[in-house]
Amino acid sequence: MLKKIFTPVSLIVLMAGLTGLGMVLYAWRLPPFSSSVEMTDNAYVRGYVTMLSPQVSGYIVDVPVKDYQDVKQGDILARVDDRSYVQKLSQAKATLDGQKASLANSDQKENAARANISSSEASIESAQAALKQAQLASDRQDNLTKSGVGTSSTQEEAHATLEKAKAALLQAKAALEVSNQDLQTIIVNRGSLEAAVASAEASVQLAEIDLGNTVIRAPRDGKVGEVGARLGQYVTAGTQLMAVVPTDVWVIANFKETQLAGMQVGQPVSISVDAMQRREIRGHVERFSPAAGSEFSVIKPDNATGNFVKIAQRIGVRVAIDPGQDMTSELSPGMSVVVRVDKSKAPEAVHSVSN
Repeated sequence: MLKKIFTPVSLIVLMAGLTGLGMVLYAWRLPPFSSSVEMTDNAYVRGYVTMLSPQVSGYIVDVPVKDYQDVKQGDILARVDDRSYVQKLSQAKATLDGQKASLANSDQKENAARANISSSEASIESAQAALKQAQLASDRQDNLTKSGVGTSSTQEEAHATLEKAKAALLQAKAALEVSNQDLQTIIVNRGSLEAAVASAEASVQLAEIDLGNTVIRAPRDGKVGEVGARLGQYVTAGTQLMAVVPTDVWVIANFKETQLAGMQVGQPVSISVDAMQRREIRGHVERFSPAAGSEFSVIKPDNATGNFVKIAQRIGVRVAIDPGQDMTSELSPGMSVVVRVDKSKAPEAVHSVSN
């Protein structure tokens, strides 16, 4: 009876079924194949790829770098024709000199106005003294006339002199008021002249910035990507010329949400690099994405539909590469890697965190 049940065909079918079940259990990390090591091949090397563009318009007159060349911070990568910007700077400086001259002239006018005020004050003192003298002479003639000694014509002449002295005093006071108003006008206009000087200084600074922007320099150490700038090419603000890729790199590993339980910042990570014959480098978990990758997509999925299939979402995990490894210098942004995190390991103290 057993011979009929365990025929060669049934044994093959049974073995195939057990093999399939084992593969399913292994794929889903179910007992007896459960493991504390979580792995994903949805991982890539990332870095600061900086696209360089001019801030001014003009023709490219020099491109001293080549594709994939090493550069240092401050190295010249390209030059834009600066002749018009040199002239604009000269024009702005000439305008500034003119505004400063107008301000200096205002200072001179203020000094003259203050001198006029002093002169008007002296004229008032002189008019007051003349008025006092005319008043005494008029009073004396009035007394002489009352006593019959003086004549009417002399008395009238003294009265006229007194009136002239009063008018001269009023005129001197009016002249003082005019001088004060002239001074206030100069002081008020001073504000507009100072503002004009400040505006001219800002124009000079802007012209200097534009002139400086005709030279495009490397923002930091790294390698140049493909150079898109060409001699004689007319570029405008925002035209992409080339990219600079610094040596700082890290790994973004996209784990399924079902793999994150027990994963912590600081846990050691093994990184297998496809481009290096799958050699491994060390790293550690640095931080986790605040949301699933689908939340950052332009068109977000809408699961409120009649047909729904639950799909495990991916959560980005940033992995910092431990220093002191020779192979890290060969890593380039965009490389594919395989990341393994042993969740059974205790998190290590992280002394430095990359940006």
